[in-house]
Amino acid sequence: MYTINKNIKEAATLPADFYQNPKAWEACKEKIFCQNWQFIGDADQLFKGMENVYPLWLLENYLDEPILLSKHADTEKLQCFTNVCTHRGFLLVQHPAKMRKITCGYHGRRFKLNGEFEFMPEFQEAENFPRPCDNLHELPLHNWRQFLFTAVNPKINFTTLLNRLEERLRFLPIESFRFAPEYSKTYNVHAHWALYCDNYLEGFHIPFVHQALGAMLDYGSYTTEFYDQMVLQIGYSDGSNLTFDLPVGHPDYGKNVTAYYYWLFPNFMLNFYPWGVQLNIVKPVNPNFCKVEFLYYIYNQEAFEIMQGDKLAEKTEREDEFVVEAVQRGLRSRFYKSGRFSPKREKGVHYFHQLIADYLR
Repeated sequence: MYTINKNIKEAATLPADFYQNPKAWEACKEKIFCQNWQFIGDADQLFKGMENVYPLWLLENYLDEPILLSKHADTEKLQCFTNVCTHRGFLLVQHPAKMRKITCGYHGRRFKLNGEFEFMPEFQEAENFPRPCDNLHELPLHNWRQFLFTAVNPKINFTTLLNRLEERLRFLPIESFRFAPEYSKTYNVHAHWALYCDNYLEGFHIPFVHQALGAMLDYGSYTTEFYDQMVLQIGYSDGSNLTFDLPVGHPDYGKNVTAYYYWLFPNFMLNFYPWGVQLNIVKPVNPNFCKVEFLYYIYNQEAFEIMQGDKLAEKTEREDEFVVEAVQRGLRSRFYKSGRFSPKREKGVHYFHQLIADYLR
């Protein structure tokens, strides 16, 4: 459907058609989002009460896949299943709850907490029943620290992503970071989800768009790395801002790193600062609109206040919204088809566009 030259010095961006074509929008559902890991929540937050089953929607308003997390009391093991009865498709669990069995409220079909079919009234005369397909379909479930991920049909091994994250983040006690709902919020962005990611994946625009963020970073030292469906941007301090206390043996030991910006294909970001981490989840709604969820986890409140974590993020987000929404409108021009990449500053965007083209092909 699309082709991106692997040589960034010669490559052109995805055409405007990608962001507007209904066929491309639909193709991304099955070929990109279903085949890649999606962040679905924090296990410590989801199961902080007595609940042992927790219903969720996998990218509501886009994939719209109803899923169910089940926690085993003896081992505390978590599993992820479809939240749809295998009899007539009724949604099994409507709210987080504590259950001994999962029982369908429509016709009484019953399942064990491990998803196994157990009982169905008025089915004594049914032949060749139950079958394996009468069990709840299980989806793969993995965690990185307290963060949970699942996928409909993952193409990449989750361990590959986990190992890449741990290369630089192993020294951080992320499990002890405090979830801060008082700062967390969701933004409505009137632009295609991929435009939001395009913007995130390059620091090229920082001097032109983000004066406050730019004052915190040494733009000349800003670096971008990409591998295994992941992009890492590293922001270095000019000496006037807080930096990580990196241990001996760390890949960046001795450097003044003030930010690690991780992006996991296709729509998940982790922004690490000396105060903690901010998660960004980009949720497609329609080709002209997406929601972006910001979740804050604070490790050092004093550092958070010194760096004005929430205020800086709010200002930066509003500036980003302005530019991506302007691009969304600009792409409708009869005279714009595609652009070129800066070989020095847009490696992350080039890699993103290659991934999209490869998956849709």
